Amino acid sequence: MSTEPPPTSLTERRKAATQLDIAHAAAELFATRGPEATTAEDIARRAGVALRTFYRYFRSKQDAVGPLLTVGAGHWRALLADKPPGTALGPALRDAVEQALAAPDPQAREALLRTRGLLRAAADDPALRAVWYRVNQESEELLVPVVARLADGRRDLLDVRLVAAAATDAIRIALEVWSGTEAATEGPGSPADLAVCCLRRLLSGTVTAEDEDDASPRH
Repeated sequence: MSTEPPPTSLTERRKAATQLDIAHAAAELFATRGPEATTAEDIARRAGVALRTFYRYFRSKQDAVGPLLTVGAGHWRALLADKPPGTALGPALRDAVEQALAAPDPQAREALLRTRGLLRAAADDPALRAVWYRVNQESEELLVPVVARLADGRRDLLDVRLVAAAATDAIRIALEVWSGTEAATEGPGSPADLAVCCLRRLLSGTVTAEDEDDASPRH
């Protein structure tokens, strides 16, 4: 998981849809077979595209999951970007994270479980971990102007970057910790529950006392 406008032309939309189809296929195969036992040919076949089409979009099999992870990161940034300037950062971040990592329907639960499978597969695959970290780094960079807009001039660049880094890491760490457990997609120990806890701890030095209290987990 972006906040950029979606593709507008038919060609761009088809390209994005094909990339996402390939990403879904790669994620499913990595979670069930493992990256080592999965080839680019396997992914292309599962996605219903030619191998040359696969390599038109991706340099390696691990790169193929990038669009899927980017969509998830973009979703929570978009939720945060919808908040009006001047909104207290603690509550704004908490609310966006809770919404982005909620699992109110089967589709949302499936997306979280897919991410769990990918992170478990990445544990033994450095190239897949590199994609995960790259997507998080890109998400952090894209989050900086969103946080700056919310801060509305009340924070300097150092504070803004620290908040963007802490917020991104809160979600990353929460998902990584959750992926190593059998906790459900909702409730105690879920991604949303862990992410809000991470936010409270990571932002304790960069938000005001009032914001910190507001960002505390609700139990």
